[in-house]
Amino acid sequence: MTEMTQTMDGLLYLEDGSVFRGKGFGCRGTAVGELVFNTSMTGYQEILTDPSYKGQIINMTYPIIGSYGVSGIDNESDSIHAFGLVIRDLCSQPSNSKSEKSIDVWLAEQGIPGVYGVDTRQLTKKIRKNGTIKCLISTEGISVSKAREMCESAELRGDWMKEVATPQKTVYTPEDFGIEASGEEPLNVAVIDFGEKRSILKCLCGRNCRLTVYPYGTSAEEILEDKPDGIFLSNGPGDPAEATEAIEEVKKLIRLADLPMFGICMGHQILAIALGGTTYKMKFGHRGGNHGVYDKNTKRSYITSQNHGYAVQYESIILKGMEITHLNLNDGTVEGMEHRDYPIFSVQFHPEASPGPGDNAYLFDKFVDLMKEIRTAGTAEEES
Repeated sequence: MTEMTQTMDGLLYLEDGSVFRGKGFGCRGTAVGELVFNTSMTGYQEILTDPSYKGQIINMTYPIIGSYGVSGIDNESDSIHAFGLVIRDLCSQPSNSKSEKSIDVWLAEQGIPGVYGVDTRQLTKKIRKNGTIKCLISTEGISVSKAREMCESAELRGDWMKEVATPQKTVYTPEDFGIEASGEEPLNVAVIDFGEKRSILKCLCGRNCRLTVYPYGTSAEEILEDKPDGIFLSNGPGDPAEATEAIEEVKKLIRLADLPMFGICMGHQILAIALGGTTYKMKFGHRGGNHGVYDKNTKRSYITSQNHGYAVQYESIILKGMEITHLNLNDGTVEGMEHRDYPIFSVQFHPEASPGPGDNAYLFDKFVDLMKEIRTAGTAEEES
């Protein structure tokens, strides 16, 4: 690793009083967020631009970050949503034909502070033992006493999904993602946005779907006026129980429309609450591209990409007409469910991966097949 073009002190102050010192990179600044760890070996750019990380400071367990640089084609949104980045070693001279800039330059442009040269293994062990924790990250050379004061006075929010969702209704077609039109009439999918990733939209458009993405809190009546073939509930940051407006609208959609509904991550949790279940905050969550999940329907185990700090309470949802379809192989938490009577299903993990394994893309096919089946049945009924 070559020397940085500027020298900044890096400081992490944890709510329990722990202090970690290193070197700063990215922007000169200070932020307070929830310290979490991610076990992915690649994909730092997709992780940082995933809206689900809003309000969090990410500790990467893989020791060297930045080796392949940054490329605009890998962004999951228009900006970095994480509040800070903590790594062991920083590569300031990336080697990749697609690289446009180093991660140091990119974070500086985006106004995000980073700290390297700290013991990320120790940080990870602390989080695993005690749970996620409020953390201050600074590259401004502030004192420990000032860091303590700022950390203690800051409040962690749980309603970030209201801020990261699209501000206005937006339509996407396969052509918007460079996908050639199939010639068949596309399926119309209503996407309820809690902080969607571009790769999810691309997966749906790649299956000949025309997407209408709706802002957070859009009424069920407005969504149904556009006559969708199916409804998709996106991923997003924060506490699902605080998405009260969205939960009420999802309840209405379930009651008013007999349409296929598919939820991922936050969408999975909001769907569970709308159906009468409950969620709870996990000790340190699941974040990484190596989480084992068992699918009861296919009787197969899959390696999945995950990013969540909340989970659906098992007993609360099986009494609400839902069957548990997927379980985490490490801790037995709920990873997927489907309704016994309605074409509704969801998963906690990310079948689009990005980063991570693409073994679970079949779930998008399942959603598309349900929409086609109901559209065909409706056409046949009209003709008769």
